[in-house]
Amino acid sequence: MFKPLSMQHVSLWVLNSDAPQASLLLATYGIFTPEKSQAWERDLPETPGDRYAEVFSEANARLNKILDHFGPTPLAGREIEFEEAAAPDAPTLEQLHDWNDWLGELWNVASRCEEDKRRINETLEHNASLLNSLEHFRKLDIDLAWLARPKRFLQTRIGTMPETNLARLSEALELSGFMLEVFDSQEGRAYAVAVGPIGKAGEIRGALDAAGWQEMTLEPELLAHPEKAREALEQASEKLHQEAEGSESRHRATLGDVDARLRDIRKGMALAEPYVRISSETLRARGGLALITGWIPQRDVERMRKALDARLAERYVLQLRPPFKSELDIVPSAVRYPDWLGPFSDLVRNYGIPRYGEFDPTWLFAISFVLMFGMMFGDIGQGLVIAAGSFALRGKARRFRPLFIGAGLSATAFGFAYGSLFGFETIVEPLWVSPLHDPVRMLLAAVWWGVGFITVTQLLTIYNRMASGMVSRALFDAGGVAGLFLYLGAAAGVYGLATAGQFGVIAAIVSGAGLAAILVWNWIENHGGVAERLLTVIIETFESVIGFFSNTLSFMRVAAFSINHVALALAVFTIADSLGATGRWIALVIGNIIILGLEGAIVAIQVLRLEYYEGFSRFYSGSGRAFQPLVLRKQQHLKT
Repeated sequence: MFKPLSMQHVSLWVLNSDAPQASLLLATYGIFTPEKSQAWERDLPETPGDRYAEVFSEANARLNKILDHFGPTPLAGREIEFEEAAAPDAPTLEQLHDWNDWLGELWNVASRCEEDKRRINETLEHNASLLNSLEHFRKLDIDLAWLARPKRFLQTRIGTMPETNLARLSEALELSGFMLEVFDSQEGRAYAVAVGPIGKAGEIRGALDAAGWQEMTLEPELLAHPEKAREALEQASEKLHQEAEGSESRHRATLGDVDARLRDIRKGMALAEPYVRISSETLRARGGLALITGWIPQRDVERMRKALDARLAERYVLQLRPPFKSELDIVPSAVRYPDWLGPFSDLVRNYGIPRYGEFDPTWLFAISFVLMFGMMFGDIGQGLVIAAGSFALRGKARRFRPLFIGAGLSATAFGFAYGSLFGFETIVEPLWVSPLHDPVRMLLAAVWWGVGFITVTQLLTIYNRMASGMVSRALFDAGGVAGLFLYLGAAAGVYGLATAGQFGVIAAIVSGAGLAAILVWNWIENHGGVAERLLTVIIETFESVIGFFSNTLSFMRVAAFSINHVALALAVFTIADSLGATGRWIALVIGNIIILGLEGAIVAIQVLRLEYYEGFSRFYSGSGRAFQPLVLRKQQHLKT
């Protein structure tokens, strides 16, 4: 609950021929994470899974291309299902070869079909473009081939230009003996034919360019009478549509023929994938013997052993041992949480993953986060709105519903303590104190909360160091027992000064003993000349003392935001009271919405800041490695 599960290092020896089945077995239970062992590379130089992985990769690429080609079919959209009771067999290399060859043949057929569809679509688009161009010639009762064909004495030019330049161009062409005939206009452009003597091409070039003339080239399919050209294009398009339907029918027929086998291959590829991953990450061999290494939670060891016994009988050797101290940084951390703790664990992992053996602060984080949010945002009505609003969360945000409910109910509880209901402080009698009316009391409460929070984090630091074998640092460092003595003694002494006017003998002895231990520890840990060591010790010790003091004062923001919350509500009421009866209630509603959205977000950020910088930074390294077990994937597409 408070730290990652105990792990065991696994060395699983199997026959080369049984390695695929052993990999599949480990993936089926999802309790083993593979790890590459550099120590075995010299003694076990062979990697028997390389060829298997190569064929798998090629077959998988072909399978994915085929599924993409077939599109949104029942086959492509269905997840692979496995019968849990029947232990499946891992595919052999020979089966992978057969699948790969068959998929290659199928892809050749599919790619030809794809090429036909592409060609047909391109031709249809080209015909549609020609039909669109033909619309401009619909008023011409003349064979377009005649216009395009060279003539002995006349030249004809077809083009477009802005309609505004039509009159000027017509006059300019008449001077050279040309006639301009407009046969269509669309969107401010005129489509025209210029006819004139064949020897005057140079004379009219300047006039055409000045008028914005753009020459039109007639495609071969348009070289006929416009009506005949249209009829021919429509017939060609109809044939293409029929050809596309025929191709689609063959496509569906092909899908029907291969549906069952593709489904079997998809299932087989999913069963082969664990061995591919094992091969790339950990599998080493010599002769006919292979080794798989990795990690497994201690509680799942017997489960794995029974599964191996049932499937491999006596054809394996399982060696288990606890992690060495030198391996603690690489041992994966496996932590199990109830579902409602999920959003809090996400925020903890946003800072880092707990190192193996390190205290997992998720439970502590969940409790302190909810309490601090309530302290800083205490209001009955607004807290209930936050809790109720969590049920409006959809999609991935729905996962954060427990966090919103906890924060909202905490704010509601502190709202009763503060006597605040949607900013009204005269409806509910405060059970404890009104922040704005007794700010000193609130500040003192926040400071004592900070003292308790830092004390807990100091204890956790001591625990983590002891668990890591750093006993001396756990006892004498500023983050250890000595630092705790210094801090608690100083806190008790300051409290004595504030209440009784004296620091107190016991407080002075406790804090002095802690300070002395830190000074001696720093002196031992630092090296160099006497002056250099003395200066370093003084600076580091002073920094530790100042750190305790500043960290404690940082928690005064808990009180500051609780007072600020009331002050914002007071500002809203001041604005509302200056309006009429209707305007007053509108202003109160809008003001509460602003407080909920703006200040609620700011308070959440401030709570995270206190958790991360005043809490986690003291005891939580977050440098762990997540436990990512080998699993049997059931997705539509397998990625390698």
